[in-house]
Amino acid sequence: MEGRRVTASPEPGSLPRARQGAEPQRLLTTLLGDYWFWRQEHIPSAALVRLLEEFGITATSARAALRRVAARGLLVSSRDGRTTAYGLPPRASDVIVAHMRRLLTFGATTPRWDGQWTVVTFSVPEDQRDTRRALRDGLRLLHFGMVFDAVWVSPHDKTDDVVELVRRLGVRGAVVFRARKVADDDLDPVLDHAFDTAVLRERYLRFIDAHRPVAERLAQSAPRPAEALRLRTAIMTDWRVFPTLDPDLPAELLPAGWPRDEARRLCVQIYDSLGEPAERRFREILAEFDPELAGLAAHHTFAQVSALEPPATRRHTSFDETTDRDRLDLIARGDLDG
Repeated sequence: MEGRRVTASPEPGSLPRARQGAEPQRLLTTLLGDYWFWRQEHIPSAALVRLLEEFGITATSARAALRRVAARGLLVSSRDGRTTAYGLPPRASDVIVAHMRRLLTFGATTPRWDGQWTVVTFSVPEDQRDTRRALRDGLRLLHFGMVFDAVWVSPHDKTDDVVELVRRLGVRGAVVFRARKVADDDLDPVLDHAFDTAVLRERYLRFIDAHRPVAERLAQSAPRPAEALRLRTAIMTDWRVFPTLDPDLPAELLPAGWPRDEARRLCVQIYDSLGEPAERRFREILAEFDPELAGLAAHHTFAQVSALEPPATRRHTSFDETTDRDRLDLIARGDLDG
């Protein structure tokens, strides 16, 4: 067993506390990710409100969602005369590409395991509670599970990620090491405690139960564009929580009959098959306000996004911190209300 002690210098940029986002905000970010991927042009706010109305969101709630998403830094606003429009922040492309690749490649393969664990132990003074909370939040985002209060584990080699985390947060000392379990006792109770595998299994089964009837219906007849947009957005809104909630455990550590593969196959089937008619409806709505912009909308498939080159290594940005807050909120709630 080889260990490493990490001593960090304080640096600004610690992870903020989690907070809950409203459903219209999640719908809005899903729609823009699905049909306005990598575009810098701004969309009139009236068009975005109309898009959300397609999902039963009132105009008042839609406008509030736009303001909140912009206030959180996920969108920026611009004005042309009396028209307000919204678009992606400058230099957000790398973050979005990384997010989309993580979202659509997740679950495609099961990671190989060498039988070792990354173990993190730490002791943070009581008068640095904010730092301690930020460190725990960072470990959750790295998919570590808590065995004891200050002992966290992952079956993946996350040593470098943890080193960067403790340095960025200014944690004065932490021990990070790789270790192999030597006892033959049953790991299932420990895994369930550390990674909530029973709760996650139920979430996957609920996803399958909700969307399997849709796949069966689509096999019989093609939906109209408006319905295609709603169905495709619904399944991606539901799927997008899994890369955050699921620690992607190796097959050796998963319970028998783990349902993720079935859930992913269902998602790929529905999402990809509805791309063309859903894009058509997105364009129709956008064309009511700006026909030229409507021609720029496009959809993508799981395979197309998976083929994108991953962005180069970069510094943690405020855009990352906002998406981290969203992910921490999902972890805190388990998203079981969705």
